[in-house]
Amino acid sequence: MKAAASVMRKRVLIAFVALAVVFTALFGRLFWLQVIDGGFLRAKASEQWYRDLPLKAARGNILDINGNVLADSSDVFTLYARPNAVKDKETAASEISQSLGMDRQSVLEKLNSTVGEVTIKRKIDSTTALTLRQKNIQGLYYTLDTQRNYPYGSSMSQILGFTNIDNEGQAGLESYYDRYLTGVDGFAYTSTDMAGRELEDAVTRYVPSIPGCDVTLSLDANIQAFANSAVIAAQTEFSSKSASMIVMDVNTGGILAMAKSPGFDLNSPPRNDLDLLNELSRNTMIVDMYEPGSTFKIFTTAAALEAGVVNDNDTFFCAGSRTVDGQRIRCWRSIGHGSQHLAEGVKNSCNCVFMDLAQRLGTSGFYSALGKFGLGKKTGIDFTGESSGMLMKQENVKPVDLARIGFGQAVAVTPLQLITGVCSVVNGGTLYKPYLVASVDSHDGKNLAVRQPEAVGTTVSAATSAKMREYLTGVVANGGGSKAGVAGYAVGGKTGTAQKYSGGTIAQGKYISSFIGFAPADDPKYAVLMIVDEPQGYMYYGSLVAAPFAGKVFEKIFDYTGLQPTLLPEKEYSVIPDVVDMPIEQAIKSLEELGFHVESTGEGGTVTAQTPVPGTRVAKNDSVLVRT
Repeated sequence: MKAAASVMRKRVLIAFVALAVVFTALFGRLFWLQVIDGGFLRAKASEQWYRDLPLKAARGNILDINGNVLADSSDVFTLYARPNAVKDKETAASEISQSLGMDRQSVLEKLNSTVGEVTIKRKIDSTTALTLRQKNIQGLYYTLDTQRNYPYGSSMSQILGFTNIDNEGQAGLESYYDRYLTGVDGFAYTSTDMAGRELEDAVTRYVPSIPGCDVTLSLDANIQAFANSAVIAAQTEFSSKSASMIVMDVNTGGILAMAKSPGFDLNSPPRNDLDLLNELSRNTMIVDMYEPGSTFKIFTTAAALEAGVVNDNDTFFCAGSRTVDGQRIRCWRSIGHGSQHLAEGVKNSCNCVFMDLAQRLGTSGFYSALGKFGLGKKTGIDFTGESSGMLMKQENVKPVDLARIGFGQAVAVTPLQLITGVCSVVNGGTLYKPYLVASVDSHDGKNLAVRQPEAVGTTVSAATSAKMREYLTGVVANGGGSKAGVAGYAVGGKTGTAQKYSGGTIAQGKYISSFIGFAPADDPKYAVLMIVDEPQGYMYYGSLVAAPFAGKVFEKIFDYTGLQPTLLPEKEYSVIPDVVDMPIEQAIKSLEELGFHVESTGEGGTVTAQTPVPGTRVAKNDSVLVRT
């Protein structure tokens, strides 16, 4: 009896322990589900109970320095469908395809999908979306989205860049400042049934989006328009590969305009041809380098003056060439310039003068000066892909290389480097870091950042700067830069005509024509660099191709800013004589005696053609081209 009772107690104990284990496991599991995994499971449940509709944040605006909108966003809609909730799919597909201009079969395939929801189309304008919504097709719903707009079309296409369909910056400033321009998306949560259909008494909760920041550029839309017109006109007139222009504030480094032709309409980029899109959107003024030619002579002159290896009284003789290391290096004027002082050498752009200056400086002295001008390194502008240009390694520079660098060969710069360095030469010697964005503001108008001009070094003394302004004003007043002059105003500058290379050798008939200038010459405010890449025909000199367009832009800037003239606007004129069939030396002498600046091309000894034609009334100091 006692044994039976003992067995019973053991069985009861075992059953109790078993039940305790079971209940402990159940309570443990319940604790795990409600406490440990509770948040995760509630989130999973919410995904089944609610549909979240994205509310895209508006991208911040891009403005010019005067507050003009260069890029903004407009409201568009994205159309979604819940296939399970669309009752008459055939009719719905017809209505949708007709309203949105889509292929009916592709719409029907989406409506027959087995997924919970599908995207029918994005970027639908508000009028079209409203028209379709009035058809009351069940199972369709809409979310607010934004679309990028560029009011100035193709202007600034290489600067502003563009966004993809998700409004993410893909190029230019849209990409560089994407983290500021991009806002924070919001959401709308709506309760649904198991099939994803919105309940009649559904509760919708909104988490509003936060718009992106507004970015204000240093660009002036009006000056940009002047530059844009100039590059389009230059490319058209000379059938060039491209034409580009930079306008910079001499005293801050701020970019006032940056234009290139050809470009593309930012509202309709050629996305179906990625190679073309990449080529057209490439900002060559920042990311590409080129051999500058005679515009580089500004640096050589300034460096020599600053080092004290030359003065106004020094004379140079040009017989048409120099022999360095046994190599004959020609001046652009094959008959030579004869004896000349430094100011005349600058005005005549005599290669021999600048070879001599480079030799006087020596490799170490010259390279030290070039480093101060910011050459051979990036400027640090707020733009992706900037090039550092190219300088030969100092230890590899031979005397013949040094001579060529002196007049702008055997060296490569970016257009941005060139204009930034030249601004320091004429503004008193301060090298500024160039920039494109002046300030950033939140969507509610709160200022977040303002860029102050940033001086990064000193290049020359005030005295050297003043002397350089004097020399370069003479180039425009009485030399090769005359076509950049504006009546009543003192403009300084330098022309350049550089040969291009292909496979390490000179590409025959291919040139880069350029002009860099500043104004007003006595107190510079604006610098303009004009570059025409591969102008077609015999007129390829920078004095004839690039300088006139820079002059037109200067004139428009003066008128726009209300800058008053300081010089008498009267000009002296002469009639172009007929020099065809004359010996080249005699023709040049005849034209120069009348006060004209003469450019010559060809290897012959007799003039075969001239521009302008004989009998044309032309202002003295203007450029005349003779061909042999």
